Amino acid sequence: MSIRVHDLLIRPRPLEGKTGERVAITPESVGFEYLSFSVRALAAGETISGHTGGDELGLVILGGRFTVHSSAGSWSHLGARAHVFDGLPTALYLPIGTSYTITAETDGELAFCRARAERAFPARLIPPQDVRIEIRGGGNATRQINHILTPDFPADRLMIVEVYTPSGNWSSYPPHKHDVHNPPEEVDLEEIYYYKVDRPEGYAIQRIYTADGRRDVTLTVRDGDLVLIPEGYHPVVAAHGYNVYYLNALAGSARSMAASDDPAHAWVRAMWTEKDPRVPLVR
Repeated sequence: MSIRVHDLLIRPRPLEGKTGERVAITPESVGFEYLSFSVRALAAGETISGHTGGDELGLVILGGRFTVHSSAGSWSHLGARAHVFDGLPTALYLPIGTSYTITAETDGELAFCRARAERAFPARLIPPQDVRIEIRGGGNATRQINHILTPDFPADRLMIVEVYTPSGNWSSYPPHKHDVHNPPEEVDLEEIYYYKVDRPEGYAIQRIYTADGRRDVTLTVRDGDLVLIPEGYHPVVAAHGYNVYYLNALAGSARSMAASDDPAHAWVRAMWTEKDPRVPLVR
């Protein structure tokens, strides 16, 4: 892909007041083929409208409570957490060709995860009780995965997970990649990381690199930052003292999360004899 190194990290826009679009990308703006992503803050009583067009949409409630009316159905009182460190997510899947109106019942924040699609699937609500929690890794590479739109979820391309990495721990580790279509071992996926940190001064470090050294960049990421993963390995570490959340949206050549480890570091899996007792961070 043609995304330049300095374009991989996208900082949030400053908002005038409490509402507005914090960050937004489209395939055209970043060189992707499928993925679009945005985050919007809404004040209580505010209403926005839109249309999915040729995209399927995964709406993830980062915090707050909302009502959604759409041409594919209506849902009220959506959202069970005040912010991402307060509990499990509520999400809503809307197919291509769907018009929608969203009204904020409280102040809140929404993530719009979109992927270009050809096939229409039924709209579906994913409440917190349907989100499967996985504790992945071990030792100081233990993290929590919240599965929202899994590969077997009835959708065309879009997949979504949340990841919680405790203070000082590594995530997306051993470093893995998914930039070659070679199923079932690996598939070619575009991916975004949207970050939240539990304290405003906190941060994480993310490295993005290819085996041939053509791409090798290390980024300092903070609350509200968006990182693009067009290719390569992409491990993360949370700075000591700060719990780190990121929302992953993925889409590509197949509905699979198949990835391959960096062979130089795959051996660390054998070192994981126990899980970090701090995980899960949210329930």
